[in-house]
Amino acid sequence: MKFLAEINVMPQKEILDPQGKAVLIGLQNLGINQVEGVRIGKHITLTVDAASEAEANEVVTNACKKLLANLIMEEFEFTLTAQ
Repeated sequence: MKFLAEINVMPQKEILDPQGKAVLIGLQNLGINQVEGVRIGKHITLTVDAASEAEANEVVTNACKKLLANLIMEEFEFTLTAQ
């Protein structure tokens, strides 16, 4: 079976986000003052060929832990959809 993994990698809440801060300042400079607390992350999609959803879950978790997310500074979450 094929599964589509939609992965979001974000800085941990305790970590400063200079990109998010720069975007917030840019929005304020444009007069968009209703926005606060901007955080910048990554959105990654993977197509995984696996025998079951549990196997696909394990593959995506390993990919995130070993390559896609820096677990010292980032956290990840994902959803799987059968294709």
